[in-house]
Amino acid sequence: MFSFLRHRPRSPHLASVLALAAWLTTLGNPALWQQLWALPEVDGLRGARFVLGMGLFLLGTLVATISLVAWPRLFKPVGVFLLLASAAATHFMLVYSAVIDSTMLLNVLHTDAKEAGDLMSLRFILTLVVLGLVPAIWLWRQPMPAMPWTRRLLSNLGLLAAGLLVAGLSLVWVFQDFASVMRNHKQVRYLINPLNTVYGLGKAAADTLPKTQQTLQAIGTDVQLGSRHAQQPPPLLVVVVGETARAANFGLGGYARDTTPALTTLMAQGPGLLTYYANVRSCGTNTQASVPCMFSHLGKADFEDSTQRFENLLDVLQRAGLAVLWIDNQSGCKGLCERIPNTETRDLKVPGVCDQGECLDEVMIPVMERELQALPAERKAKGTVVVLHQMGSHGPAYHKRAPANLKPFQPECTSNALQDCSREQVVNAYDNSIRYTDHFLGQTIAWLGRQAQSTALLYVSDHGESLGENNLYLHGLPYAIAPDTQKHVPMVTWLSPAMQQRLKLSVSCLKQRADQPLSHDHLFHSVLGLMDLNTQVHQPALDVFATCKG
Repeated sequence: MFSFLRHRPRSPHLASVLALAAWLTTLGNPALWQQLWALPEVDGLRGARFVLGMGLFLLGTLVATISLVAWPRLFKPVGVFLLLASAAATHFMLVYSAVIDSTMLLNVLHTDAKEAGDLMSLRFILTLVVLGLVPAIWLWRQPMPAMPWTRRLLSNLGLLAAGLLVAGLSLVWVFQDFASVMRNHKQVRYLINPLNTVYGLGKAAADTLPKTQQTLQAIGTDVQLGSRHAQQPPPLLVVVVGETARAANFGLGGYARDTTPALTTLMAQGPGLLTYYANVRSCGTNTQASVPCMFSHLGKADFEDSTQRFENLLDVLQRAGLAVLWIDNQSGCKGLCERIPNTETRDLKVPGVCDQGECLDEVMIPVMERELQALPAERKAKGTVVVLHQMGSHGPAYHKRAPANLKPFQPECTSNALQDCSREQVVNAYDNSIRYTDHFLGQTIAWLGRQAQSTALLYVSDHGESLGENNLYLHGLPYAIAPDTQKHVPMVTWLSPAMQQRLKLSVSCLKQRADQPLSHDHLFHSVLGLMDLNTQVHQPALDVFATCKG
């Protein structure tokens, strides 16, 4: 290895570009080649020809791409970045069957140190060293001999032309099979290192940078309190934004295990107190995509296509004169709470609740009590909305998401390398986290029941999770190819008798609507309906309570 690192090629400029491209094509893409060889289309001599053609196409494309940055002060930093990025991506693609696209990269960029720590492992470090750091050291040691810029330009243009020629001829050679694979197996295009990272970063920048230059557009400027606000006491709504809870493992939805005993008990206590919505789909497959979309008035399709910046649900509630509060036990509010009172809990030091370097979700309940006292009394007299952003079932360290006394499913996986555990252990650890979410919701509802107000709770998870089905783990696959377990999420509402009476809600109507197809698009409008706010931006068709009010 050390002899390799000391080696000096005779034509450093050409050799460095070709070596970097060759390394990235082969050892930088084990996930791609593994996936291709597993496809039914890649069989026999024709399959071997396709794989060879795909390799030459990728090599030519990388040579052409790298030639654009093959300048003395640019080549080595960019090359090192490509090597390290491809090595890191390789680890997550092999271990968790993740894919790299713009939404995944945005999620990575917004991940905090604690979340990143849960993903670290010896396997990740070894992959980063062997596939990234070692070739990066070799590349950095290669000389970049001085030459006139015109000669350098001609050399780079020659590499560009040669790369495009190889890529073009290779594509023509296997075009029929190439088109078939890319059409029928869309996930393959997200496995091509490091072009997936380069394209994803470019698309993320193209999607987000224009919005940062846009003036924030106000919405709901006509919002007014409805007639029910003349009734006393004022309403209090707690919106719980769940994390990584999938409907398939929610006991209320018919899961074989009793992962929701507290909510099940509440459902049996009285008519219409608690309703479980069994057919809800998320806006995205990761927090960065879903949470801003959940609080938008646009809905999933328009939100993804929009290049403008709009206010969100919290701004409309604030404009209506209500008291609004965001409490975060996760990685932040994704910009939603910048204009309202907000606080974070993850760094609190509460014995018994914050013992593992982070806090369990129930720490938010006493924080909510304290923060509510600080809100303006004139706003609270009109109504209050509190958003609690859970840590929930955030993976892969599911075992950290519940205390030891609330882990009925054993043995559980205690590793963040989920493939090192049996599937039973992974599911046990995940189900324990859902059981704790049930406990937390039960505690929150009990607190609401003690308040001298018309109270309600609305819980919905931001996205689902894969637990090893088809060798997929975690979440974040592009929505079009993501399995239903990453998109089908649980949603629960609890309405106190006082809130039911305030809105004159029909219990039988709510139960009939519980099985209808819903999505995150309904959250914005349903909260406006619960808080009895009138505005043109409110769409009754997307308000789950609208047709059930007397």
